[in-house]
Amino acid sequence: MNSGDTAWVLVSTALVTIMMPALAFFYGGMVRRKNILSTLNLTIISMAVMGVIWVMFGYSLAFSDQGNGFIGGLDKMFLRGVTPDSVSGSIPELLFIAFQGTFAMITPALITGAFVERIRFKSYIIFIALWGILVYAPVCHWVWGPDGWLGHGAGVLDFAGGAVVHITAGLSALVFALLIRRRQGFEEDIITPHNIPYTVLGAGLLWAGWFGFNGGSALAADGIAALAVVNTNTAAAAAAVVWMILSWMDDGKPSVLGIVTGAVVGLVAITPAAGFVAPWAAIVMGALAAPVSYYAIRTIHKMGIDESLDVFACHGMAGLFGALATGIFATDSGLVSGHGIGQFVTQTWSVVVVGLYAMAITFVLCKVLDMTIGLAVTDKEEQIGLDVSEHRERAYS
Repeated sequence: MNSGDTAWVLVSTALVTIMMPALAFFYGGMVRRKNILSTLNLTIISMAVMGVIWVMFGYSLAFSDQGNGFIGGLDKMFLRGVTPDSVSGSIPELLFIAFQGTFAMITPALITGAFVERIRFKSYIIFIALWGILVYAPVCHWVWGPDGWLGHGAGVLDFAGGAVVHITAGLSALVFALLIRRRQGFEEDIITPHNIPYTVLGAGLLWAGWFGFNGGSALAADGIAALAVVNTNTAAAAAAVVWMILSWMDDGKPSVLGIVTGAVVGLVAITPAAGFVAPWAAIVMGALAAPVSYYAIRTIHKMGIDESLDVFACHGMAGLFGALATGIFATDSGLVSGHGIGQFVTQTWSVVVVGLYAMAITFVLCKVLDMTIGLAVTDKEEQIGLDVSEHRERAYS
């Protein structure tokens, strides 16, 4: 057990935890004022529900070596056998559990941007509990488990969650948005953010917290962690600049909301590659991810899909791009470094498998929930606002 590594991952765990209220405010500022509490709460309740499930059996399903390449065993349910002296690599296993638990908590929360302002709260609670068990835990095991068939078996590279976090959440968000009814007046009325400063604050805290998200994934206080931190900042900066330019060219003025959205897109894109690529590649990845997501948003809107806060475009598409670009730019195995096309091919089919699996399970869950208790609130409840109709509270007097 290494005290320096332990200290760094402790700090990283705190940084990732801060990302959850940051995400809540990033999303919350973009909704109408009558739905701000509901939107904030979707992230907070994800922390609570997944925090319990992770300790009960999520960690065991994701990281136990007593299962197989597709799912872990149940030998570590309720963290059975894990003591303060248990070690995972050079850090306490309890710390590894806590750090990975923050990933399990934030991933379902990312999906909420697809259906805010109309989701039935009890449906959402059931959805995230089942989704965490049926999607997140298995995919986590595939990629990061000790005998996972994608990471350990096939050599898929995913440093901090391009596939495990962003592809699963982003593509699930698209499916959910297609299956839940659109917001009233979606195509007739202009639905505008009620508090962009909240969104800017959330984006800034996400940017800072992402240093723990990516840097902490090195699980050591070493040069790889430092590389991940530098790449994280560089990709976010490059994407923010490019998004600013795109919005400036299209609208005649640079959008503040666009700049912070671009930064988040850059953070997403570099996540699978953070510890595998050189800083120059991080600039390229951030700069290219921005137009990928920018034009994905425009395409989704033209198709008339009410994917409220563009989770698919910003997390799904940027996550897909980042995972594929890892196969191109990875220093030790990528196409650009002269190692051939093998890693890129591996990355390609892995994201297809992960994406299709997440979409299929999400489709089934949404269909069952819609046929039983319903996915969306009633028209009247939506008109009143979810703060009042779902929680009987108001954010502002």
